[in-house]
Amino acid sequence: MVYAKTSKQKRWVKDVTSLLCVILASIIMAANIRSFVRAGNLFPGGFTGLTVLIQRTCEEYFGFNISYTLVNVGLNSIPAYIGYKTIGKRFTFFSLLMVFLSGVFVDFMPAITITSDRLLVAVFGGLINGVAIGIALHGRASSGGTDFIAVYLSNRFNASSWNVVLGLNVCMLTAAGMLFGWEAALYSIIFQFVSTQVINYVHQSYSRATLHIITSQPEVLEKALLAYTHHGVTRFDGIGCYKDEPRAMLYTVVGKDEVKEVVQFIRRYDTSAFINVLKSESIYGRFYRDPLD
Repeated sequence: MVYAKTSKQKRWVKDVTSLLCVILASIIMAANIRSFVRAGNLFPGGFTGLTVLIQRTCEEYFGFNISYTLVNVGLNSIPAYIGYKTIGKRFTFFSLLMVFLSGVFVDFMPAITITSDRLLVAVFGGLINGVAIGIALHGRASSGGTDFIAVYLSNRFNASSWNVVLGLNVCMLTAAGMLFGWEAALYSIIFQFVSTQVINYVHQSYSRATLHIITSQPEVLEKALLAYTHHGVTRFDGIGCYKDEPRAMLYTVVGKDEVKEVVQFIRRYDTSAFINVLKSESIYGRFYRDPLD
């Protein structure tokens, strides 16, 4: 009963965190579209950019306006179905919620021009866009569209695939350049490049860190670490040369975004543990990842 209660509490905290991240990310993304993106006449990339491209095509070539929300939700229906089947129900639900909320905010937010300098728009707009997507990913959600593709590929190959999405966006922006001029398209590519690099920097769940833990309480700590992280732990026994006393080194690999939390956990069991954190360039073999659902 205690375990069930704890599990429900964790689920509730996770859902509230996801909801808050989605709302915040939606507001930031919508404000970015209504200020930087529209001011520079840029295409933000992904299905968001494809939505803007369709809107602008309808306005300039067919003479009528179409709702951002209607187009964006319609475009996201197919990748959402794929995400539902391959990534998870919870991730898909919160991603669609972000698609809907950002669309509503875009439709109702007033347009604010902060600067008309296209280079500034491309750089700072891309930065803000990357931050918004990073916040959504932190809440185990996405902005939909090509983000579903990026998350699926990342989970499939256990490595970041946002640069793949950048390549797809470049193809879409090339089409935009053919229709509306190359200057806007090229600035949009800068926008997308900056956004992608920010996501790679902020979202580090696919980066790995190796922990070398020197401890005098290996029996207790090794079992606790296994249960807490679900990552494998290897123990090496030895002698501490300073005091000539028995010591053990526990070797484990965790996600880079888990390091701070794991170190705090280790300190609960051994306040004097010596912990060496190393960057892992790549790993081969099975590595446990928390499910998105």
